[in-house]
Amino acid sequence: MRYLDSINSPEDLKKLNYDKLNVLCSEIRDELIHSVSKTGGHLASNLGVVELTVALHKVFDSSKDRIVFDVGHQCYTHKMLTGRRDKMDTLRQYGGISGFPKPTESLHDAFVAGHASTSISAALGMARARTLKGDSYHVIAIIGDGALTGGMAYEALNDAGQSRERIIVLLNDNEMSIQHNVGGVERQLGRLRLKPQYTKLKDNFRRFTAKTPGGKYLYRFVHRAKLMAKSLVIHGSMFEDMGFTYLGPVDGHDLKSLCSLFEIAKGYAGPVLIHLTTKKGKGYKYSEEHPDLYHGVSKFDVDSGQAISKSPKSFSDVFGEELLKIADTNSKICAITAAMQYGTGLDGFASKYPERFFDVGIAEEHAVTMAAGMAAGGMIPVFAVYSTFLQRAYDMLIHDAALSNEHIVFAVDRAGIVGEDGETHQGIFDAAFLAQIPNIKILCPSSYEELRIMLNKAIQMNSPVAVRYPRGGEGIYHGSSTGLSEVLKVGKDITLVSYGILINETIRAAELLENDGVESEVVKLNTLSPLDLQGIILSVRKTGAIIVAEECIAEGSAGQRLFAGLAEKGISAKARLLNIGNRFVPHGTVSQLWKLCGIDAGSIYKTALEVLSDEGKIETRSASL
Repeated sequence: MRYLDSINSPEDLKKLNYDKLNVLCSEIRDELIHSVSKTGGHLASNLGVVELTVALHKVFDSSKDRIVFDVGHQCYTHKMLTGRRDKMDTLRQYGGISGFPKPTESLHDAFVAGHASTSISAALGMARARTLKGDSYHVIAIIGDGALTGGMAYEALNDAGQSRERIIVLLNDNEMSIQHNVGGVERQLGRLRLKPQYTKLKDNFRRFTAKTPGGKYLYRFVHRAKLMAKSLVIHGSMFEDMGFTYLGPVDGHDLKSLCSLFEIAKGYAGPVLIHLTTKKGKGYKYSEEHPDLYHGVSKFDVDSGQAISKSPKSFSDVFGEELLKIADTNSKICAITAAMQYGTGLDGFASKYPERFFDVGIAEEHAVTMAAGMAAGGMIPVFAVYSTFLQRAYDMLIHDAALSNEHIVFAVDRAGIVGEDGETHQGIFDAAFLAQIPNIKILCPSSYEELRIMLNKAIQMNSPVAVRYPRGGEGIYHGSSTGLSEVLKVGKDITLVSYGILINETIRAAELLENDGVESEVVKLNTLSPLDLQGIILSVRKTGAIIVAEECIAEGSAGQRLFAGLAEKGISAKARLLNIGNRFVPHGTVSQLWKLCGIDAGSIYKTALEVLSDEGKIETRSASL
């Protein structure tokens, strides 16, 4: 490519004039489309911030200035411009570069990001550290209007606006998070978008005073006139009320205007917020027309926009279908999502029962407490949420849901290893932290039919209950057990325990052992709270050996709790725990990561042979990466 081929660092970019930079932006878009078509990833969000990212690197120095992305999945252009273009074919692949900012990957990545509404808080912390140390670099937070639906963003805005710190907040306003935004914030930003004449008036004032002798003093007088004019045009800005100097709105695809505003913002001594309007998916027909569908994509054909391999039915699809059937006969059922209607399978419900469907935006904490209020009011709320995002509402789960024993159903999607999104998105914590909370029951379907059965069971219960299921589709197990646990295969030599989608690897391990003449007993846990300790005791007394395999961190895992129960009962057995360990899991395919963590069929098989050759005592070992 004409200019992109010459960019090995941001310093190369700074040498180009605006005409060349605009060509560079087009080249970057072509590269993004073709690269993501081969690896999968977040496309629409990255296409929407090309000019914004180029302007940032034109004006700032990311080797020392701190650029903090919110969520972080829109950092692909940033990675291409900071020496990682030749690694884009490894994006989100095992051993390749991450799809999110990662400081261990590059000094140009200021902060780990993966969840929304965090950038302003992190940036303010960096700005305060800079001030305390007497340094002088710039700190820039990039946040989307979708992330402004999260309460943490307002906590940070409230603090940053009054901090007097030199911090620049870039509001990337594309009217979307994954789908179209909801709520009062969207309406407020809409009013600001409709008043570009205010920005023009303010820019004219600034230019005039800058060229006038004694302009410093004249500006003070003019500033009052500006405030009067502003009140006539937009009746105040919530950001200026918080203490920010507000600049914008400006076309986020106008490179020259962006650079000009960034230079102006650098001159302010206090907090500045620049309001940018962009188009999500810009530059690729299919993503412009359907930015929600092209937010996160698998491999696709560039010419047709079609996925290379059609996704089969998933657990999310089955959940959405079954919940809709239940809602047809139960008018108390309500569905809640935190800006994830499509991803959690709730499109059908939202279409048929809009009055009972609630998208609260990127606000998981609010969603849980609102659900508690709905339950207290006599409804049956079902909150569909990815495991990694439910973490954000831990206090609300304890204080607002469990303490009052409210009947809320938590449909915990993407539980376990999710793959290419990496450390920030693996669902490896919910099985442990939910089990710590009194009153919450945890159901773990391993097949579509079990998900249907357990969702109906959860609706009939009278306490908070989590139904946790994996990303993607079911495996070789298609059964439908209903008790606390079930013995899927009877054996006498060793007990293999697992739950959820990992039961498929356990079944395969049992088949490998059978080829070696080892008769293993496969026990599938259907609930994690309560645990069927008595069922496990019966099996272990027969086999004298046990392995528990699970996609969960070690501390608080089901296996750890089972082993503690066996020890309390004075039961001695040859035993091993196979789990994630106390660490984070990188990006890669699910099968690659199962193997890496030592919880795939082959690892379970080998560990079983090791256990059977050990002396008879309980010892625990978590797999290491």
